[in-house]
Amino acid sequence: MAGGPSTPALAAAVCEAGALGFLAAGYRSVAEVGEEIASLRERTSRPFGVNVFVPSGEPADPAVVEAYAQRLAPLAEQMGVDLGEPRFEDDEFETKCSALAEDPPAVVSFTFGCPEHGLVDELREAGAEVWVTVTDAEEAVIAARAGADALVAQGAEAGGHRGSFADRPDRVEYGLLALLQLVRGEVDLPLIASGGIATGAGIAGALAAGATAAQLGTAFMLCPEAGTSPAHRAAIASTRPTGLTRAFSGRLARGIVNRLQEEHSDAAPLAYPQVHHLISPLRAHGREVGDEDAINLWAGEAHALAEARPAAEVVAKLDREAREAAARRL
Repeated sequence: MAGGPSTPALAAAVCEAGALGFLAAGYRSVAEVGEEIASLRERTSRPFGVNVFVPSGEPADPAVVEAYAQRLAPLAEQMGVDLGEPRFEDDEFETKCSALAEDPPAVVSFTFGCPEHGLVDELREAGAEVWVTVTDAEEAVIAARAGADALVAQGAEAGGHRGSFADRPDRVEYGLLALLQLVRGEVDLPLIASGGIATGAGIAGALAAGATAAQLGTAFMLCPEAGTSPAHRAAIASTRPTGLTRAFSGRLARGIVNRLQEEHSDAAPLAYPQVHHLISPLRAHGREVGDEDAINLWAGEAHALAEARPAAEVVAKLDREAREAAARRL
Protein backbone atom coordinates (compact mmCIF):
# COMPACT_ATOMS: atom_id res chain seq x y z
CA MET A 1 0.00 0.00 0.00
CA ALA A 2 3.07 2.27 -0.12
CA GLY A 3 3.22 5.10 -2.60
CA GLY A 4 -0.20 6.69 -2.08
CA PRO A 5 -3.09 4.38 -1.05
CA SER A 6 -1.91 4.03 2.56
CA THR A 7 -3.18 6.90 4.74
CA PRO A 8 -3.71 7.50 8.46
CA ALA A 9 -7.41 7.95 7.74
CA LEU A 10 -7.67 4.50 6.14
CA ALA A 11 -5.66 2.75 8.86
CA ALA A 12 -7.68 4.45 11.60
CA ALA A 13 -11.00 3.55 10.01
CA VAL A 14 -9.94 -0.10 9.75
CA CYS A 15 -8.76 -0.10 13.37
CA GLU A 16 -11.94 1.52 14.65
CA ALA A 17 -13.97 -1.12 12.80
CA GLY A 18 -12.22 -3.87 14.75
CA ALA A 19 -9.47 -4.97 12.38
CA LEU A 20 -5.75 -4.17 12.45
CA GLY A 21 -4.94 -1.20 10.25
CA PHE A 22 -1.46 -0.64 8.86
CA LEU A 23 0.59 2.34 7.73
CA ALA A 24 3.11 1.94 4.91
CA ALA A 25 6.54 3.34 5.79
CA GLY A 26 7.98 2.62 2.34
CA TYR A 27 8.84 5.66 0.20
CA ARG A 28 8.25 7.91 3.22
CA SER A 29 10.95 9.84 5.05
CA VAL A 30 11.44 9.21 8.76
CA ALA A 31 9.78 12.55 9.49
CA GLU A 32 6.81 11.70 7.29
CA VAL A 33 6.37 8.33 8.96
CA GLY A 34 6.41 10.03 12.35
CA GLU A 35 3.82 12.55 11.24
CA GLU A 36 1.54 9.83 9.88
CA ILE A 37 1.83 7.78 13.07
CA ALA A 38 0.95 10.87 15.13
CA SER A 39 -2.02 11.56 12.85
CA LEU A 40 -3.18 7.95 13.20
CA ARG A 41 -2.93 8.09 16.98
CA GLU A 42 -5.06 11.22 17.01
CA ARG A 43 -7.77 9.26 15.16
CA THR A 44 -7.71 6.02 17.13
CA SER A 45 -6.41 4.52 20.35
CA ARG A 46 -6.62 1.00 18.96
CA PRO A 47 -3.57 -1.13 18.02
CA PHE A 48 -2.08 -0.69 14.53
CA GLY A 49 0.90 -1.82 12.51
CA VAL A 50 3.63 -0.23 10.38
CA ASN A 51 5.20 -1.94 7.38
CA VAL A 52 8.89 -1.36 6.57
CA PHE A 53 10.92 -2.22 3.47
CA VAL A 54 14.12 -4.17 4.16
CA PRO A 55 17.12 -3.22 1.97
CA SER A 56 18.00 -6.14 -0.27
CA GLY A 57 20.18 -6.96 -3.24
CA GLU A 58 23.11 -5.11 -4.72
CA PRO A 59 23.23 -2.09 -7.05
CA ALA A 60 22.53 -3.12 -10.63
CA ASP A 61 25.02 -2.53 -13.44
CA PRO A 62 24.59 1.18 -14.36
CA ALA A 63 24.84 0.26 -18.05
CA VAL A 64 21.80 -2.00 -17.74
CA VAL A 65 19.80 0.73 -16.05
CA GLU A 66 20.94 3.28 -18.64
CA ALA A 67 19.82 0.99 -21.46
CA TYR A 68 16.36 0.80 -19.90
CA ALA A 69 16.35 4.58 -19.51
CA GLN A 70 17.08 4.97 -23.21
CA ARG A 71 14.21 2.64 -24.01
CA LEU A 72 11.85 4.81 -21.93
CA ALA A 73 13.18 8.13 -23.22
CA PRO A 74 10.68 8.47 -26.13
CA LEU A 75 7.76 7.92 -23.74
CA ALA A 76 9.11 10.50 -21.32
CA GLU A 77 9.62 12.99 -24.15
CA GLN A 78 6.08 12.35 -25.38
CA MET A 79 4.76 13.11 -21.90
CA GLY A 80 6.98 16.16 -21.50
CA VAL A 81 8.69 14.72 -18.43
CA ASP A 82 12.34 14.19 -17.57
CA LEU A 83 13.23 10.76 -16.25
CA GLY A 84 14.50 10.60 -12.68
CA GLU A 85 18.00 9.91 -11.44
CA PRO A 86 18.41 6.18 -10.73
CA ARG A 87 19.99 5.57 -7.36
CA PHE A 88 20.51 2.72 -4.92
CA GLU A 89 19.52 3.49 -1.32
CA ASP A 90 18.04 1.79 1.75
CA ASP A 91 14.86 3.86 2.29
CA GLU A 92 16.28 5.09 5.65
CA PHE A 93 15.84 1.58 7.03
CA GLU A 94 17.94 1.81 10.18
CA THR A 95 16.63 5.25 11.16
CA LYS A 96 13.03 4.17 10.66
CA CYS A 97 13.54 1.06 12.76
CA SER A 98 15.19 3.08 15.54
CA ALA A 99 12.27 5.50 15.55
CA LEU A 100 9.77 2.62 15.69
CA ALA A 101 11.66 1.05 18.59
CA GLU A 102 11.46 4.34 20.48
CA ASP A 103 7.74 4.77 19.82
CA PRO A 104 6.48 1.31 18.92
CA PRO A 105 3.19 0.42 17.25
CA ALA A 106 1.55 -2.90 18.10
CA VAL A 107 3.16 -4.57 15.07
CA VAL A 108 6.17 -3.81 12.87
CA SER A 109 6.08 -5.90 9.71
CA PHE A 110 8.90 -6.29 7.22
CA THR A 111 8.86 -6.82 3.47
CA PHE A 112 11.68 -7.62 0.98
CA GLY A 113 13.79 -9.37 3.60
CA CYS A 114 14.25 -10.49 7.18
CA PRO A 115 15.61 -8.16 9.87
CA GLU A 116 18.59 -9.28 11.92
CA HIS A 117 17.89 -11.14 15.15
CA GLY A 118 19.15 -8.18 17.19
CA LEU A 119 16.67 -5.79 15.59
CA VAL A 120 13.84 -8.27 16.12
CA ASP A 121 14.77 -8.47 19.82
CA GLU A 122 14.99 -4.68 20.09
CA LEU A 123 11.52 -4.17 18.66
CA ARG A 124 10.01 -6.94 20.76
CA GLU A 125 11.59 -5.56 23.94
CA ALA A 126 10.10 -2.18 23.05
CA GLY A 127 6.64 -3.77 22.95
CA ALA A 128 6.02 -4.44 19.26
CA GLU A 129 5.34 -7.77 17.61
CA VAL A 130 7.53 -8.49 14.58
CA TRP A 131 5.99 -9.98 11.45
CA VAL A 132 7.99 -10.95 8.36
CA THR A 133 6.59 -11.35 4.84
CA VAL A 134 7.60 -14.66 3.24
CA THR A 135 6.97 -16.14 -0.19
CA ASP A 136 8.40 -19.63 0.24
CA ALA A 137 9.23 -22.15 2.95
CA GLU A 138 12.96 -21.32 2.96
CA GLU A 139 12.23 -17.68 3.80
CA ALA A 140 9.83 -18.84 6.51
CA VAL A 141 12.57 -20.86 8.20
CA ILE A 142 14.96 -17.89 8.10
CA ALA A 143 12.34 -15.58 9.62
CA ALA A 144 11.48 -18.09 12.34
CA ARG A 145 15.16 -18.40 13.29
CA ALA A 146 15.42 -14.60 13.48
CA GLY A 147 12.69 -14.59 16.13
CA ALA A 148 9.66 -13.39 14.17
CA ASP A 149 6.36 -13.55 16.06
CA ALA A 150 4.33 -14.28 12.92
CA LEU A 151 4.74 -14.67 9.18
CA VAL A 152 2.79 -12.95 6.42
CA ALA A 153 2.48 -15.65 3.77
CA GLN A 154 2.17 -13.69 0.51
CA GLY A 155 0.82 -15.70 -2.38
CA ALA A 156 1.52 -14.82 -6.01
CA GLU A 157 -2.07 -13.53 -6.34
CA ALA A 158 -1.21 -10.47 -4.22
CA GLY A 159 -1.08 -7.01 -5.69
CA GLY A 160 2.00 -4.83 -5.53
CA HIS A 161 5.56 -5.94 -4.95
CA ARG A 162 6.47 -9.51 -4.20
CA GLY A 163 7.84 -9.62 -0.67
CA SER A 164 10.61 -12.08 -1.56
CA PHE A 165 13.94 -11.76 0.24
CA ALA A 166 15.68 -11.85 -3.15
CA ASP A 167 14.18 -11.00 -6.52
CA ARG A 168 15.59 -13.32 -9.15
CA PRO A 169 14.26 -14.65 -12.46
CA ASP A 170 14.35 -18.32 -11.44
CA ARG A 171 12.09 -17.94 -8.40
CA VAL A 172 8.96 -20.07 -8.06
CA GLU A 173 5.97 -17.84 -7.34
CA TYR A 174 3.64 -19.94 -5.21
CA GLY A 175 -0.09 -19.38 -5.02
CA LEU A 176 -1.46 -18.71 -1.54
CA LEU A 177 -3.01 -22.11 -0.88
CA ALA A 178 0.16 -23.99 -1.81
CA LEU A 179 2.30 -21.51 0.13
CA LEU A 180 0.31 -21.88 3.35
CA GLN A 181 0.73 -25.65 3.23
CA LEU A 182 4.44 -25.51 2.40
CA VAL A 183 5.22 -22.98 5.13
CA ARG A 184 3.15 -24.82 7.72
CA GLY A 185 5.16 -27.93 6.93
CA GLU A 186 8.37 -26.15 8.01
CA VAL A 187 7.50 -23.72 10.83
CA ASP A 188 5.05 -23.52 13.70
CA LEU A 189 4.29 -19.80 13.79
CA PRO A 190 1.03 -17.91 13.27
CA LEU A 191 0.48 -17.32 9.55
CA ILE A 192 -1.24 -14.28 8.10
CA ALA A 193 -2.58 -15.14 4.65
CA SER A 194 -2.15 -12.52 1.93
CA GLY A 195 -2.91 -12.54 -1.77
CA GLY A 196 -6.10 -12.47 -3.79
CA ILE A 197 -8.40 -12.33 -0.72
CA ALA A 198 -11.28 -9.93 -1.31
CA THR A 199 -14.32 -11.46 0.42
CA GLY A 200 -15.27 -13.00 3.72
CA ALA A 201 -15.44 -16.38 2.00
CA GLY A 202 -11.83 -15.87 0.94
CA ILE A 203 -10.88 -15.12 4.55
CA ALA A 204 -12.69 -18.25 5.75
CA GLY A 205 -10.90 -20.29 3.13
CA ALA A 206 -7.50 -19.00 4.24
CA LEU A 207 -8.30 -19.79 7.87
CA ALA A 208 -9.42 -23.29 6.89
CA ALA A 209 -6.08 -23.74 5.12
CA GLY A 210 -4.15 -23.04 8.30
CA ALA A 211 -3.83 -19.25 8.51
CA THR A 212 -4.42 -17.46 11.81
CA ALA A 213 -5.59 -14.28 10.09
CA ALA A 214 -5.93 -12.72 6.65
CA GLN A 215 -4.39 -9.54 5.29
CA LEU A 216 -6.23 -7.58 2.60
CA GLY A 217 -4.92 -4.65 0.57
CA THR A 218 -6.63 -4.19 -2.78
CA ALA A 219 -10.04 -4.72 -1.14
CA PHE A 220 -9.58 -1.35 0.62
CA MET A 221 -8.15 0.69 -2.26
CA LEU A 222 -11.52 2.03 -3.41
CA CYS A 223 -12.47 3.21 0.08
CA PRO A 224 -12.86 7.00 0.33
CA GLU A 225 -10.21 7.03 3.08
CA ALA A 226 -7.57 5.54 0.76
CA GLY A 227 -5.17 7.76 -1.17
CA THR A 228 -5.64 5.80 -4.41
CA SER A 229 -5.53 8.08 -7.47
CA PRO A 230 -8.66 8.43 -9.68
CA ALA A 231 -7.05 6.62 -12.63
CA HIS A 232 -5.93 3.78 -10.36
CA ARG A 233 -9.43 3.55 -8.85
CA ALA A 234 -10.98 3.23 -12.30
CA ALA A 235 -8.62 0.39 -13.21
CA ILE A 236 -9.31 -1.49 -9.97
CA ALA A 237 -13.05 -1.21 -10.57
CA SER A 238 -12.61 -2.86 -13.98
CA THR A 239 -12.26 -6.54 -14.85
CA ARG A 240 -8.94 -6.10 -16.63
CA PRO A 241 -6.22 -8.72 -16.09
CA THR A 242 -3.18 -8.33 -13.89
CA GLY A 243 0.36 -9.44 -14.55
CA LEU A 244 3.75 -9.61 -12.87
CA THR A 245 6.25 -6.97 -13.98
CA ARG A 246 9.49 -5.21 -13.12
CA ALA A 247 8.79 -2.37 -15.53
CA PHE A 248 7.93 0.26 -12.90
CA SER A 249 10.48 -0.38 -10.18
CA GLY A 250 13.01 -3.02 -11.16
CA ARG A 251 11.40 -5.45 -8.68
CA LEU A 252 8.71 -8.00 -9.46
CA ALA A 253 5.21 -6.74 -8.70
CA ARG A 254 1.64 -7.46 -9.72
CA GLY A 255 -0.38 -4.74 -11.43
CA ILE A 256 -3.28 -4.27 -13.81
CA VAL A 257 -1.77 -4.41 -17.28
CA ASN A 258 -1.45 -1.05 -19.03
CA ARG A 259 0.61 0.26 -21.93
CA LEU A 260 3.89 0.75 -20.06
CA GLN A 261 3.65 -2.65 -18.39
CA GLU A 262 2.74 -4.41 -21.62
CA GLU A 263 5.43 -2.78 -23.75
CA HIS A 264 8.38 -2.74 -21.34
CA SER A 265 8.07 -5.68 -18.92
CA ASP A 266 10.25 -7.98 -21.04
CA ALA A 267 13.07 -5.43 -21.11
CA ALA A 268 12.89 -4.24 -17.50
CA PRO A 269 16.06 -5.11 -15.55
CA LEU A 270 16.42 -6.46 -12.03
CA ALA A 271 17.35 -3.07 -10.64
CA TYR A 272 15.46 -2.03 -7.52
CA PRO A 273 15.23 0.72 -6.42
CA GLN A 274 17.14 2.32 -9.30
CA VAL A 275 14.28 1.81 -11.77
CA HIS A 276 11.80 3.00 -9.14
CA HIS A 277 13.58 6.35 -8.96
CA LEU A 278 14.12 6.46 -12.73
CA ILE A 279 10.39 6.20 -13.47
CA SER A 280 9.12 8.18 -10.49
CA PRO A 281 8.52 11.38 -12.53
CA LEU A 282 6.52 9.42 -15.12
CA ARG A 283 4.30 7.93 -12.42
CA ALA A 284 3.80 11.28 -10.72
CA HIS A 285 2.87 12.94 -14.00
CA GLY A 286 0.48 10.12 -14.85
CA ARG A 287 -1.33 10.49 -11.52
CA GLU A 288 -1.49 14.27 -11.94
CA VAL A 289 -3.04 14.20 -15.41
CA GLY A 290 -4.97 10.95 -15.05
CA ASP A 291 -2.88 9.02 -17.61
CA GLU A 292 -3.19 5.43 -16.41
CA ASP A 293 -0.67 4.18 -18.97
CA ALA A 294 2.14 5.80 -16.98
CA ILE A 295 1.01 4.62 -13.54
CA ASN A 296 1.86 1.41 -11.72
CA LEU A 297 -1.66 0.03 -11.26
CA TRP A 298 -0.80 -2.31 -8.39
CA ALA A 299 -3.68 -4.67 -7.65
CA GLY A 300 -4.32 -8.26 -6.65
CA GLU A 301 -5.91 -10.80 -8.95
CA ALA A 302 -9.36 -10.35 -7.32
CA HIS A 303 -9.34 -6.55 -7.72
CA ALA A 304 -12.71 -6.49 -9.51
CA LEU A 305 -14.35 -7.46 -6.19
CA ALA A 306 -13.18 -4.29 -4.41
CA GLU A 307 -16.01 -1.96 -3.46
CA ALA A 308 -16.17 1.83 -3.21
CA ARG A 309 -17.56 2.06 0.30
CA PRO A 310 -16.21 3.34 3.65
CA ALA A 311 -13.57 1.14 5.23
CA ALA A 312 -15.73 0.43 8.27
CA GLU A 313 -18.42 -0.99 6.00
CA VAL A 314 -15.85 -3.14 4.18
CA VAL A 315 -14.60 -4.58 7.48
CA ALA A 316 -18.15 -5.26 8.70
CA LYS A 317 -19.10 -7.00 5.47
CA LEU A 318 -15.94 -9.11 5.46
CA ASP A 319 -16.55 -10.16 9.05
CA ARG A 320 -20.16 -11.10 8.37
CA GLU A 321 -19.30 -13.03 5.21
CA ALA A 322 -16.44 -14.88 6.90
CA ARG A 323 -18.66 -15.98 9.78
CA GLU A 324 -21.37 -17.10 7.38
CA ALA A 325 -18.88 -19.04 5.29
CA ALA A 326 -17.40 -20.72 8.37
CA ALA A 327 -20.87 -21.66 9.59
CA ARG A 328 -21.70 -23.26 6.24
CA ARG A 329 -18.50 -25.27 6.42
CA LEU A 330 -19.56 -26.64 9.82
